[in-house]
Amino acid sequence: MDSLAPLLTACVFFVGSHFLMSHPLRRAMVGRFGEKGFLGVYSLVSLAGFGWMIWAFSQSPAGEMYWAPTNAIWIVASILTLLAAILFVGSHKGNPAMPDPDGDVIRTLAAKVPTGVFRVTRHPMMWGFALWGLSHMLVAPRMDSFLFNGSLVFLALAGSYGQDRKKEASLGDAWVKWERQTSFLPRLSQLAKVEPRILLIGVIFWLAATWAHNLFGNYGAGIYRWVGL
Repeated sequence: MDSLAPLLTACVFFVGSHFLMSHPLRRAMVGRFGEKGFLGVYSLVSLAGFGWMIWAFSQSPAGEMYWAPTNAIWIVASILTLLAAILFVGSHKGNPAMPDPDGDVIRTLAAKVPTGVFRVTRHPMMWGFALWGLSHMLVAPRMDSFLFNGSLVFLALAGSYGQDRKKEASLGDAWVKWERQTSFLPRLSQLAKVEPRILLIGVIFWLAATWAHNLFGNYGAGIYRWVGL
């Protein structure tokens, strides 16, 4: 486990800095840097932490596999990453959870009837990250993978829960109404309501992302596991 200490340290910093800046340190940092300045510092610290995680992961020993990633597991993981891609792509349009220093845009969006991926979950971007991390733990069941990807899954889901509580406090009825119309957990039955354009872009993004594994010398992912390109 000592050989994984650098990765564990990076993961703790990445997750911990997010929670510290989002909650106990937020007010002081906003007072010091202003709302927009805070978002800039938050982004820089987050990028630095994620870069540290990636570097530490690349330097960590692979370790033993806890189970064999069979074809069935690869199929499940591929479906999860496809869903993650669709949710992530769709989350960039009309997302009331996006940073909004003044809160006006959020209130306007939260007052609308949810459409697209927001019919699936009110946190499509965070669930995209969580499903992405979970899928990678399934096909790479090693301790280094559990630390790296597990940190992303935990941060995405715990962060989403914390975001709901924070928005309830800052936006009041506007966010509560949005919560009543949406679901925290993904409702897969609502995928059929997602716009065809978002579905298409999500599939293209998924195909590109899974193909890109080859650029880093990794084994094929997604359909490229079975179709060599």
